[in-house]
Amino acid sequence: MARFELKLPKMGESVAEATITSWLKEVGDSIELDEAVVEIATDKVDSEVPSEVEGTLVEIMFQKDDVVAVGDTIAIIETEGDNDTAQESSTKNEETAPTEEVKEVEKTIEKASEIVATPIAKNSDSGKFYSPLVRNIAETEGISMEELETIAGSGKDGRVTKDDMLSYLENRNESSNVIANQVKESKPSTAPKQIEKPVAKAAPVSVNGGDEVIEMTRMGKLIAKHMVDSVQTSAHVQSFIEIDVTNIVKWRAKVKDEFLKREGEKLTFTPILMQAIASTIKKYPLINIAVDGDTIIKKKNINLGMAAALPDGNLIVPVIKNADQLNLVGMTSAVNDLANRARNNALKPDEIQGGTYTVTNVGSFGSVMGTPIINQPQVAILALGAIRKVPAVIETPEGDFIGIRQKMFVSHSYDHRVVNGALGGMFIKTLKEILESWDVNQDF
Repeated sequence: MARFELKLPKMGESVAEATITSWLKEVGDSIELDEAVVEIATDKVDSEVPSEVEGTLVEIMFQKDDVVAVGDTIAIIETEGDNDTAQESSTKNEETAPTEEVKEVEKTIEKASEIVATPIAKNSDSGKFYSPLVRNIAETEGISMEELETIAGSGKDGRVTKDDMLSYLENRNESSNVIANQVKESKPSTAPKQIEKPVAKAAPVSVNGGDEVIEMTRMGKLIAKHMVDSVQTSAHVQSFIEIDVTNIVKWRAKVKDEFLKREGEKLTFTPILMQAIASTIKKYPLINIAVDGDTIIKKKNINLGMAAALPDGNLIVPVIKNADQLNLVGMTSAVNDLANRARNNALKPDEIQGGTYTVTNVGSFGSVMGTPIINQPQVAILALGAIRKVPAVIETPEGDFIGIRQKMFVSHSYDHRVVNGALGGMFIKTLKEILESWDVNQDF
C-alpha cells in the first residue's frame, strides 16, 4: 500500500489560493481515477479537484471554508501501488514553477526568518477564522492577533486573504515612512509649510426600519472591485456604429434547421458575430494588446472573452482560445459549450484565463446599446445591442425608398491611453463592412 498526496493544483495565472467549499468524498470512501474529490472556489471561478490516482481517501487535511495555497496537500489517498508510483504525479506538481504571487508570499516569509514569531490562533476570540497562509504571514511579520483583527477582509464572509495581508503590510510600511518624514520635518525650517487637502470620504448610508440589508456575495464583491479598478486604470472612451444585419437574419432563418440537423448545434447570432469580430481583430492587431506599466504587449493569439450569465445573475467571461482559427461550425460549438457550462457552474479555471478582447451581448437583455467597462488588462470591449426591425432609407439604381431592415447598434469601449479614436472607430467600421457584406446564398 502507498500513500498519495493530493495537492491543490495550479489553476491559471494570478491564482495563488482557493477556498474549500465542499468535500465530495469522506474518509474511507473509494475514489476512482479522475473522480472529483473536493469543490473549491477561487477569485475567478468555482471548480472541482479530481483525483490523479485510484484508491481510498484516508485523511483530509483541510476543512470546509479553509483557504488553501496552490501546491498544498489537501488530502491523502491510499493506493495499491508502491510509493514511487503513487508519488510520481505529486512530484511533478512539486516541480512545477510557482506563480509570481506564490513567490511573492515566499519572499515575504523568508525575509523575516530571524524574527521571533508569535503564534496566531486559527480562530480569534471574536470568532474570525484565519487561514494557514494568513497566519504564517502574520507570524513572520510580527503582527499580533489584536492587530490582525483590525485588518478588513475582502474574502468570503469578510475573511482576510493573502492580498489583504500584503496590502496591509505595504500600507503599514508607507505609514512608517510618513511618520519618519514627519519627525524630520518637525525640526525648525525656513521652508513654507504645505497644507494637505483633506481626502473626501463616502457619506455613510442611512438605514431605516423598513430597509432590507443584503450582503454582497463573494462573486459580487470581486466584480465590484474589478469594475472600480478598471475605471481607475483606463481612460474609457466609446465609439458607436449602426449595422444592417438583414442579410444575416435572412440567412440564419434559412439554414438554422439544416445546421442543427447536420452539426447537432443550435445556430444563434452570437457565433456569427464572434467570427466576424475575430476577423476584424486580425486586421487591426493593435486592438489585441495589453498595457504593462509603460510598455505595450502585442498579443500573438486572438482569445475572445464572451460574457455569459451565471445562475445567480452575475456575469463570467469564458474565453474562446485562438478564435480566428475557427470556422463557423467550430465557433458555434465553442460558444454553445461555454455558455451551457457557465450556466451550470461547470467552467474550468483555465477557461476564463488568457482573454485578449471581450464581447458582451447587452441585446440579450433588450438593451439597444451599452457602454461596457474594459476587462483588465485588455484595452477594449465590444457591446452588441439588440437586433430590431426599423424603417431605413434603401439606395438603389432606380432611386431611394423606405424599407424595413434588421439593424443593431455596436458600442466599442477602448482605453484612450493606447487606442486613439481613429483605431477605435475604424475597428467597428470594418466590422460593419464584414457583416453587411454577408452572402445570403453561402453554405455553412
